[in-house]
Amino acid sequence: MDVIDVAGLMAVAGAAGWVDAVVGGGGLLLIPTLLLAFPNLSPAVALGTNKLTAITGTAVAAVTYARRTKLDLSVAVPAGLLAVPAAGFGALSASQLPTAWFRPLVMALLIAVAAFVTMRPTFGAVEGADSVTRRRRLFVIAVAGCGIGFYDGVFGPGTGTFLILTFTSLLSLEFVQSSALAKVVNVGTNFGALCVFALQGQVMWMLGASMAVCNVVGAALGARTALKRGSGFVRVVLLVAVTVMVVKLGIDQFG
Repeated sequence: MDVIDVAGLMAVAGAAGWVDAVVGGGGLLLIPTLLLAFPNLSPAVALGTNKLTAITGTAVAAVTYARRTKLDLSVAVPAGLLAVPAAGFGALSASQLPTAWFRPLVMALLIAVAAFVTMRPTFGAVEGADSVTRRRRLFVIAVAGCGIGFYDGVFGPGTGTFLILTFTSLLSLEFVQSSALAKVVNVGTNFGALCVFALQGQVMWMLGASMAVCNVVGAALGARTALKRGSGFVRVVLLVAVTVMVVKLGIDQFG
């Protein structure tokens, strides 16, 4: 690789860390860039290397959120633990399930999400978690840990966004609090998938570790920005990220 390619990957890794820390979806920046830099690279290696880079930034963002906002550990910890095996199983299944199956469904879900968030100005702006029942909490843990965890391992785009929306809609949390929970669970999904990709020899360790440095910086800045600017800022970034994801998935599906 020449200096320009390395510099480009480092810059994108930093940007991906920032996006991931705020609303998720950083993989949509980094994975295509890896495939562009290495035209003959296997998609599985791109996914594995992305997981190595992303887990560091996600962990730093999780710690940053935990120090400065309310974090419901009764949801975060069990969901994060469930996400490890779920994402690992998803990664094992990745080669068996064509991604073309997922793209139309994910696009439809993202479009519905964008419409819902746009039409509900108060969504994610007001907290009401105290009224959530224990049964609903258990349901959220299962959905976030098992369902979204498996999705992250087998496909991945928008995992952080889906986690934020799950916590916001089902636990009645503000966007910033949901983003904090999402980071903890996302550490679990990244770790589970990374273990499988590593065992399969599908990780570029030196490059992934190098990009992780920039990803950590971007994630730390992103978490601090979200905490400082509040739920209104996260809402705007969320809508922008969803729009970009829909366009990107549409190009991959129909382009």
